[in-house]
Amino acid sequence: MNRTVLVTGGAGFIGSNLVDVLLERGYQVSILDDLSTGSTRNISHNLGNPRLSFIEKDINDISPVDLQGVDAVFHLAARVNVVDSIADPMEDARVNYNGTLNVLERCREAGIKKVLFTSSAAVYGDVEEVPTTEDASKEPLSPYGNHKYASGNLLRLYNQIHGMKNVIFRLFNVYGPRQDPSNPYSGVISKFMEWASKDQELTIFGDGGQTRDFVYVKDVAASLIMAYEKDIEGTFNVGTGSETSLDHLANTVIDVTGSKSSIVHREKRAGEIYRSCCLNKKLKSSLGWAPDTSIKEGLSKYHLTLTFNYTRVSKLGYRDTLDK
Repeated sequence: MNRTVLVTGGAGFIGSNLVDVLLERGYQVSILDDLSTGSTRNISHNLGNPRLSFIEKDINDISPVDLQGVDAVFHLAARVNVVDSIADPMEDARVNYNGTLNVLERCREAGIKKVLFTSSAAVYGDVEEVPTTEDASKEPLSPYGNHKYASGNLLRLYNQIHGMKNVIFRLFNVYGPRQDPSNPYSGVISKFMEWASKDQELTIFGDGGQTRDFVYVKDVAASLIMAYEKDIEGTFNVGTGSETSLDHLANTVIDVTGSKSSIVHREKRAGEIYRSCCLNKKLKSSLGWAPDTSIKEGLSKYHLTLTFNYTRVSKLGYRDTLDK
């Protein structure tokens, strides 16, 4: 494999897992990340690989030099905190919208014809159509969701105007190794795993019947790479196509971790979406892709990485910490 790709946000949760799979498949990989939310801890195991280079830089500062020899860009760099996007919509727009526009312009100037962009299920908002298709109404509930949707429109425009074969992936609830539970707005799975590891209560806000479409991060990485290798274009939902209730999730976490935690229910939070699940038929038919990892398998794999990290940290004599 002589292909060279650039991964923006490659030191983040999803980005670093994507980099792992790209390197395993023989790609030359360049990571561009300003480390504002990503961490060199996520890529430290790969930094000695001669097929990997790292550029510490904001995506709004990408230059032609950064794109020399690059065949395609996986654009994952983003501010993903919905609450922060409401508190500071200008900064969210600077990174999530202007940053995407800058990536597209620099790619156009460099003659790169393929950008693969990770959007979000947040573009749909509290949609009535469940499972949700790519054509469902778009009513985002935050600047983050709005900027992700607007960025996707930019990719479509560059398809039409400049002949770029871009791909937009609307990710549902991604989980797995390196998801940071210390972030107060981290995904529910990383929170549950942290609490279960300490035999603490698993708190669910609401009756526990609310559902999400949880998809394992390595399955997401596989879909991104397949889309590049098969040279498709368009917009695709990425998820399992199955709903998992938070009650079922909590019980499964307790099962795979062997935790003594109990489950408690608190008053539901205002504005929370009750059901979320995607219809992923379009991606399956275009790529022959299907998620390989069930929720129990994914949680077990995630737990193994956390257990390994606890053991490693304990032997080194540092404070206990989850793998980030």
